[in-house]
Amino acid sequence: MNYQQAKLKRRIEMVGIMPLIVLGRLYGYLFPLKTPTGIFLFSPSADIGGAIKVNADIAGCISDRKPLIILSKKPKNSGHSELFKNYLILDLHKKIDNKLFHFVNIFYRGVLATWINRTENPVVFGGESLYFYKVIPHVKKSARVVELCHLPTWFPYSIGFIDLITCRIFSTLNLKGTVEKLYLKNHLPEIYFKRLFFIENKIDIPIGQEITNDRLEVVFIGRGALQKRVHLTAAIARRLFEKKIPVHFSFVGDVDTIIHPSDFPFCSFYGNIGDESRMREIYQQSDVLILTSASEGLPVVVMQMMAYGKVVLSTAVNAIPDYIVHMDNGLLIHAVRENDIVEEGAALLERLVDDPLLKNRLGQRSRELAIEKFSGEVFCRLYRERMNLPAKDCT
Repeated sequence: MNYQQAKLKRRIEMVGIMPLIVLGRLYGYLFPLKTPTGIFLFSPSADIGGAIKVNADIAGCISDRKPLIILSKKPKNSGHSELFKNYLILDLHKKIDNKLFHFVNIFYRGVLATWINRTENPVVFGGESLYFYKVIPHVKKSARVVELCHLPTWFPYSIGFIDLITCRIFSTLNLKGTVEKLYLKNHLPEIYFKRLFFIENKIDIPIGQEITNDRLEVVFIGRGALQKRVHLTAAIARRLFEKKIPVHFSFVGDVDTIIHPSDFPFCSFYGNIGDESRMREIYQQSDVLILTSASEGLPVVVMQMMAYGKVVLSTAVNAIPDYIVHMDNGLLIHAVRENDIVEEGAALLERLVDDPLLKNRLGQRSRELAIEKFSGEVFCRLYRERMNLPAKDCT
């Protein structure tokens, strides 16, 4: 579906749902927000995940404006809820994340639009939130609508909302380039290209500390999602174990949805970890982060491991090669077929076992790049600029 078709579809749908929107607007007028705000930040949930962590970081950058955090999806673990504890939260998932009662989902679009429209100079921010797109057609044109994209997940849907978004922010240059090509294909005017921006994610840079392990410690950190292809990481672990190579694998995240930990007694499984201090220990004690994903933006965990001076070993997908350069600051798997990915990944880890100086050199270079690219001060300043908010000390 091209831009014009998607926009027409959006407008037709708006006509059909208008009665429920009007009811929602009426409710919003009768029951205004108890704590008024000018910043409405849409996040799908407070689950563990890189995109959610970035949403929390952005909330921290604008904490002086007392943003309202709107959660819309049923949580799987709420592992990042601690990051949002100091903000006003509106968790709507019990009301709107139910297909049997979809009319309630539509009703609340009208409610939220009214609360937003009664605010002077509102900012509406969406970070990988589908409900954000559902609400913005009903928001007044003077509102500043800001979208953050980490992956091309919503592009086939969001193409119909381009004219409603004041600025689109991408966490990787690769993703921004993809959208520019999409705009060219749809012959969109130059004004829409000027609304595209790239901002690096931020992390706290830890104090450098050298760790010496008796064996190579490799860690997977992430969700048990199909795109992560955790089964390939597990296959690499098995391959090296059977060859009696001194490598130990750990898994952080809900990977038991994809693989059975009992099948890999030679690995460690930690499940979801919400304790930041525990995660810092894992980062520090590991030597290598491994990702065998089919697609990736720039995961926060990659940035974290770079900052700790660790080696990132990843499939060369999407934005990963923009940050991990093979044999310069990390290792890339260029194979495409799954069996070949396992072979190449295992061979690269064997090389690190055989050449500790290479491991140290790659890790040191990664840390240098992390310090250069991922500072919190720049991150906050750029996001406040995109939201038209005055500067503050956001370090």
